[in-house]
Amino acid sequence: MRDFLRNMTLIQGYLFRQIGRPVVAACAALAGIGILSQSLDQLEVIVERGQSVWVMVKLTLLAVPQLLAVIIPIGLFVGALIALTRLQREQELTAVFASGVTRWSAIRPAVWIAIIAALLTLVITTVGQPWAQRQSRAEAFAVRTDLAAVLVEEGEFVRGPSGLTVYVQQIEQNGLLKNLFVYMLDGDDAVTWDAAEARFGRIDGRPVLTMVNASTTRYSSRGVLTYGSFAQTVVDLSPYAAVTDRVRYKPTDLYLTQLFNPSPGDLERVGSAGELMAEGHLRLSAPFYALMAMALALTAIIGGPFSRTGYGSRIAQAAAAFLIIRVAGYGIVSASAWNSWLNVFQYLLPIVATAIALRLLFRALKPRRRQDRPFLEQLKARFA
Repeated sequence: MRDFLRNMTLIQGYLFRQIGRPVVAACAALAGIGILSQSLDQLEVIVERGQSVWVMVKLTLLAVPQLLAVIIPIGLFVGALIALTRLQREQELTAVFASGVTRWSAIRPAVWIAIIAALLTLVITTVGQPWAQRQSRAEAFAVRTDLAAVLVEEGEFVRGPSGLTVYVQQIEQNGLLKNLFVYMLDGDDAVTWDAAEARFGRIDGRPVLTMVNASTTRYSSRGVLTYGSFAQTVVDLSPYAAVTDRVRYKPTDLYLTQLFNPSPGDLERVGSAGELMAEGHLRLSAPFYALMAMALALTAIIGGPFSRTGYGSRIAQAAAAFLIIRVAGYGIVSASAWNSWLNVFQYLLPIVATAIALRLLFRALKPRRRQDRPFLEQLKARFA
């Protein structure tokens, strides 16, 4: 980044920092709101599934790439508007233009910020999002099939598979179970266990229950009753943890190669070829919305005359245009799932909007005979 700024002029580097910081701050603020919302949704993992806080944090962080793919264009638009409005209100842009800097050189830092945001969006949508989504699906599947989460509920008898019944009087925050009772069937024999303390775990990938100060009673089909006590024992629960289901993915979980060249298995598990192709084009067209966001922000502030009363009207028009185009883009994605020829509009919509915004911007920045002359020349011409 330092080498990149060195290649800019002093003024361009200043503008790059003044625009880049609000953009980063806006993206960070929106990401924070999204993470907070996700964490509230994941509270179910702790409250109902009995998982640790780390599992909730992991599921929340894995949702960040998908959030960023949506947030970056919005944060870029909001941050650029904030920065450009301040620069224009304090007449710093006027001073930049009066110093002899060309209009293209003045907006070049903003263009570079938009290009960086577009490339970051492309990396996130093509690599980060599918990887994070697949990890999230696997983690959520593990939570749903976790025998401890399924069988344990404080103060209640919970019936599991194959006649397994578990009662726990108290569950501590570290996962330690107090005063445990277990009833299970071992062939034709009925077996009961009770323990002062117990903990679920895994040995060689198999689910087990480790019990401390435990006793067991076995009643055989022949009417024989046996009793035993143990300071510590391990009970294998793998016969009760057979999982026939598997992780089910969605189009957002697949990589580009799987979206554009799906295998028959992908089509059976995930969706139709049209849905996968629409998702793939959505990933590739997402960076264009970052370019569109910066173009609209530049047009809203610089694409018109200086105003001492503010730029509320122009900002509102640009925000409305951005919102309408973004919503229309999502609508095209849904329609493209059933009509593949509509996928071309996923690219045309943001590209055309960017071209129109830049056309309005450069028409407003077109040199004028009097106003665009250096300030000293204007004074000489006025008092000559």
